[in-house]
Amino acid sequence: MTIKMIASDMDGTFLSGEDSYDQEHFARVLSQLKEKGVRFVAASGRQVANLKELFEPMATYGLLDQIDFVGSNGSVVTTPGQELYAVYLTPEQIRKVIDWNALNPQSADNVIVLAGVNGTYISNHVSQEFKEMLSMFYPNVVQVEKLLKIDDKILGVSFVWPHEEVQEHVQQLEEVFGEEVHVTGSGFGSVDVLPKGVDKAAALEVLQDYYNVTDNEVMVFGDNTNDLEMLAKYDNSYLMPNAMPLMHDAHKRLALKTNVQDGVLATIESELKLDNQVEMD
Repeated sequence: MTIKMIASDMDGTFLSGEDSYDQEHFARVLSQLKEKGVRFVAASGRQVANLKELFEPMATYGLLDQIDFVGSNGSVVTTPGQELYAVYLTPEQIRKVIDWNALNPQSADNVIVLAGVNGTYISNHVSQEFKEMLSMFYPNVVQVEKLLKIDDKILGVSFVWPHEEVQEHVQQLEEVFGEEVHVTGSGFGSVDVLPKGVDKAAALEVLQDYYNVTDNEVMVFGDNTNDLEMLAKYDNSYLMPNAMPLMHDAHKRLALKTNVQDGVLATIESELKLDNQVEMD
Protein backbone atom coordinates (compact mmCIF):
# COMPACT_ATOMS: atom_id res chain seq x y z
CA MET A 1 0.00 0.00 0.00
CA THR A 2 1.42 3.38 -1.07
CA ILE A 3 -0.05 6.21 0.98
CA LYS A 4 1.03 9.84 0.66
CA MET A 5 -1.76 11.61 2.58
CA ILE A 6 -3.81 10.65 5.66
CA ALA A 7 -6.86 12.73 6.56
CA SER A 8 -8.77 12.34 9.80
CA ASP A 9 -11.86 13.87 11.27
CA MET A 10 -11.31 15.11 14.82
CA ASP A 11 -14.23 14.75 17.24
CA GLY A 12 -15.28 11.14 17.68
CA THR A 13 -12.47 10.02 15.38
CA PHE A 14 -8.93 11.24 16.12
CA LEU A 15 -9.62 12.88 19.48
CA SER A 16 -10.08 10.55 22.43
CA GLY A 17 -12.02 13.20 24.34
CA GLU A 18 -12.70 16.92 24.27
CA ASP A 19 -9.56 18.48 22.75
CA SER A 20 -7.43 15.53 23.88
CA TYR A 21 -5.20 12.98 22.15
CA ASP A 22 -2.07 11.05 23.08
CA GLN A 23 0.48 13.62 21.94
CA GLU A 24 3.53 11.40 22.36
CA HIS A 25 1.88 8.53 20.47
CA PHE A 26 0.87 10.88 17.66
CA ALA A 27 4.39 12.36 17.51
CA ARG A 28 5.83 8.84 17.12
CA VAL A 29 3.47 8.12 14.26
CA LEU A 30 3.90 11.55 12.64
CA SER A 31 7.69 11.28 12.76
CA GLN A 32 7.57 8.00 10.84
CA LEU A 33 5.02 9.40 8.38
CA LYS A 34 7.39 12.30 7.72
CA GLU A 35 10.20 9.85 6.92
CA LYS A 36 7.88 8.13 4.43
CA GLY A 37 6.78 11.42 2.85
CA VAL A 38 3.19 11.15 4.11
CA ARG A 39 1.18 14.28 4.94
CA PHE A 40 -1.32 14.33 7.83
CA VAL A 41 -4.52 16.35 7.39
CA ALA A 42 -6.79 17.40 10.24
CA ALA A 43 -10.22 17.55 8.55
CA SER A 44 -12.96 18.90 10.79
CA GLY A 45 -16.06 20.96 11.26
CA ARG A 46 -13.93 23.02 13.64
CA GLN A 47 -12.36 26.20 12.35
CA VAL A 48 -8.72 26.19 11.26
CA ALA A 49 -7.64 28.44 14.14
CA ASN A 50 -8.92 25.87 16.63
CA LEU A 51 -7.26 23.01 14.76
CA LYS A 52 -3.91 24.82 14.75
CA GLU A 53 -4.20 25.30 18.49
CA LEU A 54 -4.94 21.59 18.95
CA PHE A 55 -1.77 20.57 17.14
CA GLU A 56 0.57 23.30 18.36
CA PRO A 57 2.23 20.79 20.77
CA MET A 58 3.71 19.06 17.70
CA ALA A 59 6.02 22.07 17.32
CA THR A 60 7.92 20.73 20.35
CA TYR A 61 8.83 17.68 18.25
CA GLY A 62 9.60 19.72 15.13
CA LEU A 63 6.66 18.12 13.31
CA LEU A 64 4.15 20.93 12.91
CA ASP A 65 5.14 21.41 9.27
CA GLN A 66 3.84 17.92 8.53
CA ILE A 67 0.20 18.84 9.20
CA ASP A 68 -2.34 20.45 6.85
CA PHE A 69 -5.81 21.63 7.79
CA VAL A 70 -9.30 21.32 6.34
CA GLY A 71 -11.56 23.50 8.50
CA SER A 72 -15.26 24.32 8.67
CA ASN A 73 -16.15 20.99 7.01
CA GLY A 74 -14.19 21.91 3.89
CA SER A 75 -14.76 25.66 3.58
CA VAL A 76 -11.07 26.39 4.29
CA VAL A 77 -7.91 24.53 3.28
CA THR A 78 -4.46 25.52 4.56
CA THR A 79 -0.92 24.21 4.45
CA PRO A 80 1.73 25.26 6.99
CA GLY A 81 2.74 28.09 4.68
CA GLN A 82 -0.46 29.38 3.12
CA GLU A 83 -4.21 29.29 2.70
CA LEU A 84 -5.00 27.36 -0.47
CA TYR A 85 -8.75 27.73 -0.55
CA ALA A 86 -11.65 29.47 1.18
CA VAL A 87 -15.28 29.83 0.18
CA TYR A 88 -18.08 31.74 1.89
CA LEU A 89 -21.85 31.95 2.07
CA THR A 90 -23.37 35.01 0.41
CA PRO A 91 -25.28 37.56 2.53
CA GLU A 92 -28.46 36.48 0.70
CA GLN A 93 -27.90 32.82 1.62
CA ILE A 94 -27.24 33.72 5.26
CA ARG A 95 -30.43 35.78 5.41
CA LYS A 96 -32.46 32.97 3.85
CA VAL A 97 -31.11 30.43 6.36
CA ILE A 98 -31.78 32.68 9.36
CA ASP A 99 -35.26 33.62 8.08
CA TRP A 100 -36.09 29.92 7.66
CA ASN A 101 -34.98 29.29 11.21
CA ALA A 102 -37.15 32.11 12.57
CA LEU A 103 -40.24 30.69 10.84
CA ASN A 104 -39.62 27.07 11.85
CA PRO A 105 -41.63 26.24 15.02
CA GLN A 106 -39.15 23.50 15.96
CA SER A 107 -36.31 26.04 16.00
CA ALA A 108 -37.57 28.14 18.89
CA ASP A 109 -34.97 26.95 21.39
CA ASN A 110 -32.01 26.17 19.15
CA VAL A 111 -28.79 28.16 18.85
CA ILE A 112 -27.45 29.70 15.63
CA VAL A 113 -23.68 29.89 15.17
CA LEU A 114 -22.07 31.91 12.38
CA ALA A 115 -18.46 30.90 11.71
CA GLY A 116 -16.57 33.85 10.26
CA VAL A 117 -13.01 34.69 9.30
CA ASN A 118 -12.48 37.07 12.24
CA GLY A 119 -14.78 35.52 14.82
CA THR A 120 -17.60 33.13 15.71
CA TYR A 121 -20.93 34.86 16.25
CA ILE A 122 -23.91 33.96 18.43
CA SER A 123 -26.89 35.88 19.76
CA ASN A 124 -26.46 37.88 22.95
CA HIS A 125 -29.38 35.84 24.35
CA VAL A 126 -27.25 32.68 24.46
CA SER A 127 -26.20 31.57 27.94
CA GLN A 128 -22.67 32.09 29.23
CA GLU A 129 -22.43 28.34 29.81
CA PHE A 130 -23.11 27.60 26.13
CA LYS A 131 -20.70 30.32 25.03
CA GLU A 132 -17.94 28.73 27.11
CA MET A 133 -18.70 25.30 25.65
CA LEU A 134 -18.66 26.70 22.12
CA SER A 135 -15.28 28.34 22.79
CA MET A 136 -13.77 24.87 23.06
CA PHE A 137 -14.43 24.32 19.35
CA TYR A 138 -14.55 27.81 17.82
CA PRO A 139 -12.12 30.75 18.17
CA ASN A 140 -13.10 34.22 19.34
CA VAL A 141 -16.77 33.65 20.19
CA VAL A 142 -18.61 36.98 20.08
CA GLN A 143 -22.18 37.68 21.18
CA VAL A 144 -24.06 40.17 19.00
CA GLU A 145 -27.47 41.83 18.94
CA LYS A 146 -28.18 41.20 15.22
CA LEU A 147 -26.67 38.21 13.44
CA LEU A 148 -27.51 39.73 10.05
CA LYS A 149 -25.50 42.88 10.84
CA ILE A 150 -22.15 41.09 11.23
CA ASP A 151 -19.31 42.62 9.21
CA ASP A 152 -17.33 39.48 8.38
CA LYS A 153 -17.05 36.76 5.74
CA ILE A 154 -19.09 33.75 6.88
CA LEU A 155 -17.81 30.23 6.19
CA GLY A 156 -20.92 28.47 7.45
CA VAL A 157 -24.03 28.67 9.59
CA SER A 158 -24.59 26.02 12.25
CA PHE A 159 -27.70 25.15 14.22
CA VAL A 160 -27.44 23.24 17.47
CA TRP A 161 -30.25 20.77 18.17
CA PRO A 162 -30.55 17.67 20.34
CA HIS A 163 -28.27 15.04 18.80
CA GLU A 164 -31.09 12.62 17.98
CA GLU A 165 -32.86 15.31 15.90
CA VAL A 166 -29.93 16.20 13.65
CA GLN A 167 -30.80 14.05 10.61
CA GLU A 168 -34.42 15.20 10.68
CA HIS A 169 -33.35 18.84 10.43
CA VAL A 170 -30.72 18.11 7.79
CA GLN A 171 -33.50 16.66 5.61
CA GLN A 172 -35.75 19.65 6.28
CA LEU A 173 -33.06 22.11 5.23
CA GLU A 174 -32.22 20.07 2.13
CA GLU A 175 -35.87 20.18 1.09
CA VAL A 176 -36.01 23.97 1.57
CA PHE A 177 -32.71 24.90 -0.10
CA GLY A 178 -32.20 22.09 -2.59
CA GLU A 179 -28.74 22.34 -4.16
CA GLU A 180 -28.29 26.03 -3.33
CA VAL A 181 -26.17 25.13 -0.28
CA HIS A 182 -24.67 21.97 1.24
CA VAL A 183 -26.24 20.75 4.50
CA THR A 184 -24.58 18.18 6.74
CA GLY A 185 -24.77 16.85 10.27
CA SER A 186 -21.70 17.31 12.40
CA GLY A 187 -20.71 16.39 15.94
CA PHE A 188 -22.47 17.38 19.17
CA GLY A 189 -25.91 17.98 17.63
CA SER A 190 -24.73 20.46 15.02
CA VAL A 191 -26.33 20.93 11.60
CA ASP A 192 -24.03 22.88 9.29
CA VAL A 193 -25.12 24.93 6.28
CA LEU A 194 -22.16 25.40 3.94
CA PRO A 195 -21.57 26.92 0.51
CA LYS A 196 -22.59 24.73 -2.42
CA GLY A 197 -20.08 22.03 -3.27
CA VAL A 198 -18.26 22.28 0.05
CA ASP A 199 -17.39 19.04 1.82
CA LYS A 200 -14.27 17.35 3.15
CA ALA A 201 -13.69 15.26 0.02
CA ALA A 202 -13.73 18.35 -2.22
CA ALA A 203 -11.32 20.07 0.16
CA LEU A 204 -8.94 17.11 0.10
CA GLU A 205 -8.86 17.35 -3.69
CA VAL A 206 -7.33 20.83 -3.27
CA LEU A 207 -4.52 19.35 -1.19
CA GLN A 208 -4.13 16.43 -3.59
CA ASP A 209 -3.61 18.85 -6.47
CA TYR A 210 -1.12 20.85 -4.42
CA TYR A 211 0.97 17.82 -3.40
CA ASN A 212 0.32 15.73 -6.55
CA VAL A 213 -1.40 12.89 -4.69
CA THR A 214 -3.80 10.45 -6.38
CA ASP A 215 -7.01 9.11 -4.82
CA ASN A 216 -5.52 5.68 -4.16
CA GLU A 217 -2.68 7.34 -2.22
CA VAL A 218 -5.11 8.87 0.30
CA MET A 219 -6.25 7.27 3.57
CA VAL A 220 -9.17 8.77 5.51
CA PHE A 221 -10.94 8.29 8.85
CA GLY A 222 -14.34 9.53 10.00
CA ASP A 223 -17.33 8.85 12.21
CA ASN A 224 -20.18 11.19 11.26
CA THR A 225 -22.33 12.24 8.33
CA ASN A 226 -20.03 15.17 7.52
CA ASP A 227 -17.41 12.51 6.72
CA LEU A 228 -19.59 10.55 4.29
CA GLU A 229 -18.25 12.17 1.12
CA MET A 230 -14.61 11.40 1.88
CA LEU A 231 -15.39 7.91 3.20
CA ALA A 232 -17.20 7.16 -0.06
CA LYS A 233 -14.58 8.74 -2.34
CA TYR A 234 -11.44 6.95 -1.18
CA ASP A 235 -10.80 3.21 -1.23
CA ASN A 236 -8.54 3.44 1.82
CA SER A 237 -11.26 4.78 4.11
CA TYR A 238 -12.10 3.72 7.65
CA LEU A 239 -15.18 4.30 9.79
CA MET A 240 -14.67 4.43 13.53
CA PRO A 241 -16.26 1.49 15.41
CA ASN A 242 -17.87 4.02 17.77
CA ALA A 243 -19.84 5.69 14.95
CA MET A 244 -23.64 5.80 15.09
CA PRO A 245 -25.64 2.93 13.50
CA LEU A 246 -26.60 5.17 10.55
CA MET A 247 -22.92 5.40 9.60
CA HIS A 248 -22.37 1.64 9.89
CA ASP A 249 -25.19 1.17 7.38
CA ALA A 250 -23.38 3.49 4.96
CA HIS A 251 -19.79 2.29 5.37
CA LYS A 252 -18.47 -1.15 6.33
CA ARG A 253 -14.68 -0.87 6.59
CA LEU A 254 -13.74 -0.14 10.19
CA ALA A 255 -10.71 1.24 11.98
CA LEU A 256 -9.07 -1.27 14.33
CA LYS A 257 -10.19 0.48 17.53
CA THR A 258 -12.48 3.25 18.76
CA ASN A 259 -11.46 6.88 19.12
CA VAL A 260 -10.85 6.52 22.88
CA GLN A 261 -8.43 3.67 22.11
CA ASP A 262 -6.37 5.71 19.60
CA GLY A 263 -8.06 3.83 16.77
CA VAL A 264 -6.77 6.14 14.02
CA LEU A 265 -3.16 5.78 15.13
CA ALA A 266 -3.47 2.02 15.66
CA THR A 267 -4.87 1.57 12.15
CA ILE A 268 -2.17 3.73 10.57
CA GLU A 269 0.54 1.77 12.39
CA SER A 270 -0.95 -1.53 11.25
CA GLU A 271 -1.65 -0.61 7.62
CA LEU A 272 1.63 1.23 7.03
CA LYS A 273 3.63 -1.21 9.19
CA LEU A 274 5.06 1.45 11.48
CA ASP A 275 7.13 0.78 14.59
CA ASN A 276 4.96 1.60 17.61
CA GLN A 277 7.96 1.45 19.94
CA VAL A 278 9.91 4.34 18.42
CA GLU A 279 11.23 6.70 21.12
CA MET A 280 10.83 10.46 20.71
CA ASP A 281 13.47 12.96 21.80
